[in-house]
Amino acid sequence: MKVDFYRHDLGPEHARAIADVLGTPFLTTGKVSKGVEAQLASYFAVPHAILVNSWTNGAFAALLALDIGPGDEVIVPAMTFIATANVVELTGARAVFADVDPATLLLTPETIALHVNERTRAVIPVHLYGQMCDVPAIADMLSAHPSAAGPIRIIEDCAHCFEGRRDGLKPGQASDAAIFSFYATKNVTCGEGGAIVTRDAGLAHTILETRLHGMSAIAVDRFSGGRYNHWDMQRLGTKANLPDLLAALLPHQIETIDERLPKRTALAETYRRAFADGPLRLVEPIEGCLHAEHLFPIGVPQEKRDEAIVRLNDAGVSVTVNYRSVPETSFYRERSPGSTEACPVARAWGEETLTLPLFPSMSEEEQAHVVASVREHVYPLAAR
Repeated sequence: MKVDFYRHDLGPEHARAIADVLGTPFLTTGKVSKGVEAQLASYFAVPHAILVNSWTNGAFAALLALDIGPGDEVIVPAMTFIATANVVELTGARAVFADVDPATLLLTPETIALHVNERTRAVIPVHLYGQMCDVPAIADMLSAHPSAAGPIRIIEDCAHCFEGRRDGLKPGQASDAAIFSFYATKNVTCGEGGAIVTRDAGLAHTILETRLHGMSAIAVDRFSGGRYNHWDMQRLGTKANLPDLLAALLPHQIETIDERLPKRTALAETYRRAFADGPLRLVEPIEGCLHAEHLFPIGVPQEKRDEAIVRLNDAGVSVTVNYRSVPETSFYRERSPGSTEACPVARAWGEETLTLPLFPSMSEEEQAHVVASVREHVYPLAAR
């Protein structure tokens, strides 16, 4: 049996939404996008939401809006996708890597505190795999840290955690901003895209400029009222806006996201029960955390991860790696020498992790094949 790593659930009703946009003269960021932004602000119970064309460009626009640049430092986890660090470097600031908790693979106040100094301007906690970091605890630590030279901003990386919660809080409710991804494999997707939510009206206003070249008005506003309206540019920005053509795919998914979570949860719990008695390393669930169950990673010890990938692929099971430790990449080994040795938890997990298929339309037969393949082909490797 062949089991794909991921299959999206978009269908004819989503195609009709795109057709509706094609029937208008306006394909780029316009009324559809503004409607989705209002929907997002309501879902996350924050006053401001801004659509962007990727998590990466959204995060870059947010950092620009915060005036983070050369001479500044931003603390990021060593265990994340490279984009979390890359956006910092693209501003001219320096990404500083902090290690993660060995049970949850998340940043903690303790691991962050080791790296705070007078140059620290922001922290980007990553809600890896669908579980949220303890953002209020991080905020409390940062506000009291003796080495902080001023307010340190918190930007949540929520690429894996749209529907997650921790201790009753949703992303964006205890930070300066939370940034989401709508990439092809995400729980809410439009192929490429993302969103920023924030409680800060001033920051939201500035991001509206930095996400579109620094312009003071988007296209729909430049032509509002049936006439052309002049615009200005007061700061540098990037090109990060999401067009209506893609935004049209989002409303139904946002409306039904909480209805789909129980299916993802059931699939993840089946994996956890199936592998609870085995030699694999699993990520520990956090009490008080509603898990978005975006990904289900396993750890294969004894330096057998790559062999496990080959065996699973041969058995028809598609897998991927989320992720190698970022300081282990060639660029960051040269850019941040010593970071990989300072982050042993991330390094070890990056050498042993692989991610199994998990998507709402996955059948019982497909999941049973994945479980049987792991037990038959991976367990012997991990037990050596």
